[in-house]
Amino acid sequence: MNEFTDHLDGPTAWRETGNSDAPAILFLHGLGGTRKAWGPQLRSLSAEFRCIAWDMPGYGASHGEPTLTYGTIANRIVQLLDELQLDRVDLVGLSFGGMHALHTALRHPERVRRMVLLDTSPAFGMNGTLAEDWIAARLDPIDAGMTPADIAPMVLDAIVGRPLAPQVRAELIDAFGDITADGFRAAVQCLPHNDLRADLPRIAHRSLVLVGELDEETPVEYARVLADGLPNAELQILPGVGHLSPSEDPDVVNEYIRSFLRSPEDVQ
Repeated sequence: MNEFTDHLDGPTAWRETGNSDAPAILFLHGLGGTRKAWGPQLRSLSAEFRCIAWDMPGYGASHGEPTLTYGTIANRIVQLLDELQLDRVDLVGLSFGGMHALHTALRHPERVRRMVLLDTSPAFGMNGTLAEDWIAARLDPIDAGMTPADIAPMVLDAIVGRPLAPQVRAELIDAFGDITADGFRAAVQCLPHNDLRADLPRIAHRSLVLVGELDEETPVEYARVLADGLPNAELQILPGVGHLSPSEDPDVVNEYIRSFLRSPEDVQ
């Protein structure tokens, strides 16, 4: 098992492993994750890449933002890249993290090389879900006095399409448990403001869109809209997988990431 190094002293915390001279990947977790949610990827890909997994603002050991927006999240990603002295980086984002990747590529295109977008969406509410209902469903347990750690097992088990390996499930529960109630509240209130459908043609970065066949949170139809809207994207549907594809089928997802990011780079 590869050793991970956690960097916890600055405004943004991150976990790192791999060769510091290799191409860098920044992993962006979802609504229920932290830097600890990417164990299968960091262990598998560290021989070929510099693997960096962050805590988004207000999560894990990262400082929050006075107002959490997609713009402030994208700016924090760029600040972290500056701290790491990385001019351009590949972004791998899951769900909410995939939205972060897209907003970063739109706002700071020169800092992004390629993207792998996992189980994510170009816009909130494409199935008619109302923001207030979605927010209430996620914050009612917090308002009732529960913590993210309390709800972690129930939430994770509800969104997968297949049982998780015990080690991976334990890592995800641990990651979810590192979310503060205030950080979770801010993220839940931020997420429904996502709508990039009109902006997708402006995001020219080569992108791989992966989605679980059984994903009910950001279903295959969302991924098709995303891949069709991006001018330089390809779509792969993962059979028998739900919303947490990098944890449910890590070997297949890791091979997709490896192959895509090692393929010859297009001239943009």
